[in-house]
Amino acid sequence: MISSSKIKSVDFYRKIPRDLTEASLFGAGLSIVAAVAMIVLFGMELNDFLTLSTTTSIVVDNSSDGDFLRIDFNISFPALSCEFASVDVSDVLGTNRLNITKTIRKVSIDPHLQHTGAEFHPGPIPHYIKHGDEVDEEIVEGAIPLNGINFEKLSHQYPILVVNFYAPWCYWSTRLKPSWEKTAKIMKERYNPETDGRILLAKVDCTAEVDLCKRESHGQHEHESYYGDRDTETLVKTMENLVASIPQENQRLALADKSNVAKRPAPLTGGCRIDGYVRVKKVPGNLIISASSAAHSFDASKMNMSHVISHLSFGKAVSPLVLSDVKRLIPYHGRSHDKLNGRSFINDRDVDANVTIEHYLQVVKTEVVTKKSSRDHKTIEQYEYTAHSSLAQSVHIPVAKFHFELSPMQVLITEDSKSFSHFITNVCAIIGGVFTVGILTTSPIRSAFSFGFETCLLLYGKVFSVDCRLLGFWIPFSMLQLR
Repeated sequence: MISSSKIKSVDFYRKIPRDLTEASLFGAGLSIVAAVAMIVLFGMELNDFLTLSTTTSIVVDNSSDGDFLRIDFNISFPALSCEFASVDVSDVLGTNRLNITKTIRKVSIDPHLQHTGAEFHPGPIPHYIKHGDEVDEEIVEGAIPLNGINFEKLSHQYPILVVNFYAPWCYWSTRLKPSWEKTAKIMKERYNPETDGRILLAKVDCTAEVDLCKRESHGQHEHESYYGDRDTETLVKTMENLVASIPQENQRLALADKSNVAKRPAPLTGGCRIDGYVRVKKVPGNLIISASSAAHSFDASKMNMSHVISHLSFGKAVSPLVLSDVKRLIPYHGRSHDKLNGRSFINDRDVDANVTIEHYLQVVKTEVVTKKSSRDHKTIEQYEYTAHSSLAQSVHIPVAKFHFELSPMQVLITEDSKSFSHFITNVCAIIGGVFTVGILTTSPIRSAFSFGFETCLLLYGKVFSVDCRLLGFWIPFSMLQLR
C-alpha cells in the first residue's frame, strides 16, 4: 500500500505555511525598501527612454558637385561709404563676380553703427539697352589696342579716353564689337588723334591684360562707366557730346602740360551696413568687400576697412518651423555655425594705414538625422566653421577678405531610435526582478529569525512554566504547546 504521505510528496500546489502569509513589521520594512527600489529603477528607465541618444560619425561629404553654397552676412563698416562699397566673389576655378547687388542691401550708418538713412540704391540703369545690328563681312579695326604699358601714357595724353574692356569669349563683347569699331573709325576720321588730340577710342583684351582689367574694375583709377545704348548712331552721338565740352585750344594747352591731370578723390565720410547673401561654388574661394567707383580715385593710405560682423554663416538657415519641430535636437545641432557673430575688427588708421583685414575660414558640413519611426526621418544640415583673422599691410587698396575652404568630410549625427516594447519589457523586468530577489534574500532570514525566536520562547516556557499568550504573542508552530 502507498501511504498518503508519499502521495502528498508529488503535490505541485502545496499550501503555504501560515508564517509566510501573515503580515509583520519586518516584512513591511522589506516591502517598503523593495517598493522604493522599484520606483527608483522605473524612474531611471523612463528617463533613459525619454532622453535623446545619438551616434556621431565622420563620412565623406556626399553633396552634389553642382550644388552651390549660400553665405549669409551682416557686416558694418563705420568708415566705408555705401556709394563705394562693393561685394565681390572669386574662387580657384576662375569665377569672378564683381559688385554683386541683386542679393545685397546697403544702409548708411554713422561711426557708432546707427542708421543715418534709408537703404542705399545706386543710380538707375536702363531696363533696355539698344544694340547695333550691323554685321559686316569684315570688321574694320578702328579702336587702338591698349596694354599695361601704353594705357597710362595715353590716359594722360588725351582728355577723353574711351576704352572698351572686352573678352573674346563674352557674348555681349562680341555683339558690341561691330558698333564699337565702326564708331572708333568715324571718330578718328572726324577728330584725328594726331592733330586734334581731344578724344581717343581704344580697347583692352581682358584675357591678355588680366592685371590691367582687374585694376580698373576695382576703381583704382579715375574713370566713368557707360550704361547707354550700344548701336553706332548712339555711340557716335555720345562721343560728339564729350568732345564738344572740350574746346580745341584748351587741348593744345593740355598737351603742353600733361602733368596737370584733374582727379576727384573719393570722400572719406560715411559708413555702411552690408546685409544679404551670395551663392558660391563648393570650392576654395574668397568673399571680398572693397571700395570701388567708376568716377573716383582712392587714397589707400587714408582708407579704413574696420568692420563689425553681426552675422556670418554658411548654408541654408534653419526655419523656426523646423526648429520648433525638433527642439530636442538643438543641443546636438552645430554650435559653431556663427563663429564670428558679434566680433569687431577695428583698425586705427592713424597708427596702421593701408591695412587689409583677412579672415581664414575652414567650413565643415554637419547633418543631424532625427527618426520619428523606422520609416519616417528628417534631416537638418548646417555648416560649422573655424575662423582665424589677421591684419596685414597691403600695397593695394585695403579690403576686407574672407577666405573660405570646405572640408571633403562631413559630420553625421544620427538619432538612436528606442522602441516602446523594449521600454515595457524593461519595466516588467524591474518589477518582477526586485520582487523575486526580495523573496529569495529575505525568506531565509525570516525563517532563521522566527526559528531562533520560537526556540528561545519554548525553553523559556518549559523552565518557568509561563504561558506565552499572556504576553500577547502567538507562535504559529504546532510544536510549541505551552499550558
